[in-house]
Amino acid sequence: MIQRDTLVAACDHQLRASEFKDFTINGLQVAGRERVARVMTGVTACQSLLDEAVNWQADMLVVHHGYFWKNEPIAITGMKHRRIKTLLDHDINLLAYHLPLDAHSELGNNAELARRLGWKVEGCLDGELGEGLLWSGRVAKPLAASALAEQIHHTLQREPLLIEAPGVGEIERIAWCTGGAQDMISAAYEGGAQAFISGEISERTTHLAREMGIHYFAAGHHATERYGVQALGEWLADEYGIEHRFVDIDNPA
Repeated sequence: MIQRDTLVAACDHQLRASEFKDFTINGLQVAGRERVARVMTGVTACQSLLDEAVNWQADMLVVHHGYFWKNEPIAITGMKHRRIKTLLDHDINLLAYHLPLDAHSELGNNAELARRLGWKVEGCLDGELGEGLLWSGRVAKPLAASALAEQIHHTLQREPLLIEAPGVGEIERIAWCTGGAQDMISAAYEGGAQAFISGEISERTTHLAREMGIHYFAAGHHATERYGVQALGEWLADEYGIEHRFVDIDNPA
């Protein structure tokens, strides 16, 4: 077993959590038992994931989407009360890493998405690699938008929504940002990408893609952000010899 604070410090340091201005608290959000042998990871700290952690007798739960978001009600009532009470009743630690887990150059959501899809990473369009959120690169070989959509579907097991841009041919240069980053499409276009891949789509995104001339793929907020937290959990298991289990609570969004 490992001291909780050792694992928290390791995650904070590895992900450079203190360096990000975020909409939530990165790091330990709810304290549980001080010694940890079992770590469960998941995308969002929903009640279903908490119940899985209880059943598995996890000592620590690490997620991408935790609690205490900017502008959310402060009162711990209703759903928030049930969730936090579950953690406290069973002495389970909750760690959450939002933007730091998107940006990390090796364990992050963007890095893992590129690795799984075989994309060549060339840099970030909004900062240094490992700090920025909008990544850029190239596909393994030029391909049609429909072929890239099929590749994404096969890898993520979720069919992406494809908005094709008239007059844009085969794709070679791409940009991507996992999750709800659809409004980065303009920066992706200005950075020279022929296609932009993210998680969610808004009504305006369709018109932006068509009129600017850049293919857009909405591959799913949840589907694009399953892999960073898994990589973090596997890293913890390798570094500290603890037991790790990833649980995917399906979400079509």
